[in-house]
Amino acid sequence: MSIDPHDHGPWPEGYARIVLDTVDSTMAEAARRATDIDRPTWIMAKTQTAARGRRGRTWIVPEGNLNATLIFRPEATAAEAAKRSFLAANALYQALAIYVSVDKLSLKWPNDVLLSGGKVAGILLESSGQGPFVDWLSIGIGVNLAQTPEGVKDASFAPTSLSEAGGEAVSPKDFLSTLADAYATQEAKLLRFGFERIRDDWLANAARLGEMITARTARESVTGIFDSIDSDGNLVLITGTGPRAIPAADVFF
Repeated sequence: MSIDPHDHGPWPEGYARIVLDTVDSTMAEAARRATDIDRPTWIMAKTQTAARGRRGRTWIVPEGNLNATLIFRPEATAAEAAKRSFLAANALYQALAIYVSVDKLSLKWPNDVLLSGGKVAGILLESSGQGPFVDWLSIGIGVNLAQTPEGVKDASFAPTSLSEAGGEAVSPKDFLSTLADAYATQEAKLLRFGFERIRDDWLANAARLGEMITARTARESVTGIFDSIDSDGNLVLITGTGPRAIPAADVFF
């Protein structure tokens, strides 16, 4: 295990890094370590045995892909903490753009990164807290760097990988350094400019903005023109009955 933040390329000041050989999931490990962290900490595992995505879906993690979780204590309500998914998406976009042509990348609401139309990365947030602010927030990130997962049956978009799309080869450790630096920049933007700047940056790279898409919630499917995301991060669709703000759904197009 490595806890030296300077042992594998540039690393953002104020962040720690833990690298494990094997773990059930980096999200579970982050929860176990939550009471002990004294600064924002990235936890990376070379192998995960029980990784998961949104809504309990299985996340397949072949060797050579990135499995990592950032855990920290933001001064934020649960609703404010949830907006960090857009910071993570922006950071992933910027990090991936170093290794593959930027015109192949786009962001899919609420928390996926697409590469040549396939899912190359996903984001999962978890938090805990009883008071007005969360006690801690974990941002789990999986990126298909070297291999495209096989046997994925419940994905709305077929998986792809940086390698399959002709991107530059990069190790998980090197990519994490790039990603961690990009994420630290997003936090600095949030502090200085607020969520509006994060929102604008995300929308600039959003997939199918201004086009017809379908959002499937637990109760219904809503089809409309993808107009924006609002100040709370909700998806805004223009439908036949007017604008609809959707807080949670799977998106199809």
